[in-house]
Order: sequence, then C-alpha cells, then structure tokens
Amino acid sequence: MNSQDYIGLAEAHSARNYLPLPVVLAKGDGVWVEDVEGKRYLDMLSSYSALNQGHRHPKIVGAMQEQMGRLCLTSRAFHHDVFGPFCKTVTEACGFDQVLLMNTGAEAVETAIKLGRRWGYTKKGVPEGKAEIIVCDGNFHGRTTTIVGFSSEKLYGDGFGPFTPGFKLIPYGDAAALEAAITPNTVAFLVEPIQGEAGIRIPKPGFLKAAREVCSRHDVLLMTDEIQTGLGRTGRLFCYEHEGVRPDVLIVGKALGGGCFPVSGALASKELMSVFTPGNHGSTFGGNPLACAVGKAAVEVVVNEKLPENSDKMGEYLRGELVKLGSRHVAEIRGRGLFIGVDIRPESGPARGFCEKLMALGILAKETHGTVIRFAPPLIISKADIDWALERIAQVLK
Repeated sequence: MNSQDYIGLAEAHSARNYLPLPVVLAKGDGVWVEDVEGKRYLDMLSSYSALNQGHRHPKIVGAMQEQMGRLCLTSRAFHHDVFGPFCKTVTEACGFDQVLLMNTGAEAVETAIKLGRRWGYTKKGVPEGKAEIIVCDGNFHGRTTTIVGFSSEKLYGDGFGPFTPGFKLIPYGDAAALEAAITPNTVAFLVEPIQGEAGIRIPKPGFLKAAREVCSRHDVLLMTDEIQTGLGRTGRLFCYEHEGVRPDVLIVGKALGGGCFPVSGALASKELMSVFTPGNHGSTFGGNPLACAVGKAAVEVVVNEKLPENSDKMGEYLRGELVKLGSRHVAEIRGRGLFIGVDIRPESGPARGFCEKLMALGILAKETHGTVIRFAPPLIISKADIDWALERIAQVLK
C-alpha cells in the first residue's frame, strides 16, 4: 500500500476532526521520521511538544519494554511498585510536594480546575457553586466540554454547548485586567506562560511576575498550564522560570510520556492536595505501571541529558538564523527555546501552503492559527540538523 491508499482508508473510516498534511509516517528515530515510501523527514513539530526527548529514545523505550514484561495495569485499587518511585522523581524534578497523575493534558487541566474549586470551597470559604476561575483570551487548555466552553476560539466550542459556568475571560498578558476581574469568589487564575495554539503568543516581560503578585495579594491560586511549554521546551525546565516565579499548581503532560505513552499530572503543595480525599477524583489508567515506568524515564532523560540547556542554545541559534533570512513573507518571528512561531504576512497567503512546501523538501512543520508556522523540533536536535533544515526553510521563505 502507498500513502494515498492509507489516506483513503483513514478518510473512509475515521471522523474528519483533523486536517493532517498528506504524509503517512511509518518509522521514527531521534529527530527523523520516514514515510511508507521510505522518504525521510526532519520532525519539527514533535507531536506538539510530546516528543521533546525525540522518537523512540532508547532509555524510555527500554523502560517501557521492561515494564510490559512484568505488569501493565492495576488501577488505583491496588498499589504497584512503580507508582511511588515515579511520583518521587517527578515531584523532586519539578519542585513540588505531590502530584496527581492522569493520562491526557485535558484531564490534568480538569484536575487543576477541580482542585481550585474545591480549595475555594473548603479553604477560602467561597459559597458553594459560586467559585470563579479567570482564564485568558486565545487560551488552549484542551478539548473537554468544560474547557472549550471557556475558550475564546469559536471553532473549539461551536455546536457543543451548553457550557459550564464559572469562568471569566481577560486579555492575555494584561495583569491590570486580571486584578480588575478578581472578586471574593475568585479561586484561581489559569494561564499558559506562552500560548502555543494561538500562534506562539508571548506576553510582555513581567506579566507572569505581576500575575503572581496579584494572585498572592488576593488569595487566588496561580495555575500554569505547561503541557506544551514544560519539560525543557522553552529553554528552561518550565517556562515560568524565565520570570523567576512559582505557581501554586503546575499542569504537565505531553513530554511527560516521552513520546511513548500518555502521561499527565497536576502538581501542588501537600496542603493544596489535601483537598482531595479518596473517591472524589480518579482515573482507571492514571498512574498505571506502564505510564509510571515511561514517565520516570522521560523525566530522567530531560534532566540528565540537559535538554532545557540544548533547547535554549539551539533555539537562540535557530531564531537568529530565521531572522537573518529577511523573508518578505514574514511579519514576525517569536519564541523561546525551541518553541518558535514564524508569522506569515496576510498578503503571502495561509501558513499551510508554506508547510506543504516544507514537507516536499523533507521538513515536517504545522500551521497554527492560520498564519503561523510552528517550529518545535525534539530538544535533542543538533546544530547540523538545524543547518540542514535552514537550507530548505530558506528556499521556501525566500
């Protein structure tokens, strides 16, 4: 079967909820992937930052294979011998007391929402059913009905209402608007340090620091969604570190599974986590043995192989070289670490056309928000691989 055969099967038997580039991948290794015809591509999307460690990292694959030979699932009805070690690894690496493990990023966000509301009712004294959480325009925190209900992107929520109340929308990057939106019933501020799906939107310097001060002063939890920006993507282990702040709740996912298995979680202090009691939140697969073995190895790879440092160095180089191209098609280049958005001018057409041309030259990138090309390769990428990519990017952008 060739690529068109596989695409035909997908279109015939799968709901059309994605618009992928017309490539059918069959193999992956490090920063490279191969299609069913044997053509190689440099992966510059990393499955939306789920592959920070690269495709099939040997340490992560080895941990997964070893665990699959012993025990894959217990549910949380029983203890297993990988759960505690993984929780210790991830909490110590991230600098928080405790973690509540789930599977997908959206589940971790829902966990944080539950934590914020329950803390508001049991600790802050907010009247039952009145808790408010503040979010930002342009946000993307997942696809559940609760989450799409507080998105400002009409496409995400169109036709899926009615939606969960209790959320307030403010302009992204506006600390004054945050303070003005707070009431006695506000329990949390949920924010992405950089908005990925909105087109790699970076707030003005000082925003997160100001948000931390506002939240602390008003007894409001600061909850940072680092599902895409975390675990080294922006040149720090977590993006909030760029401003020297610390959230009350940290939401992680994607790269926590090392590109091999869905693993996510919400991290917080022991005091905050104490609002959960047995039976009021959980997941059959959350914290399963396979996930814990993979997640432990994934975190160790990020830390021990110094992936945040490589992201910082290679990201600065890639951004600088992209700027040097001086393309007439480009309105702006923005990003931190290896989380880079190339904003295409409206008169040059949608970003997808550029992504299709890049694909033809062996580079896999994806448009976001219509006008932005996202470059986010695995954090193990070398300068030689970036130079290879830049030669082809120059052909497309010039």
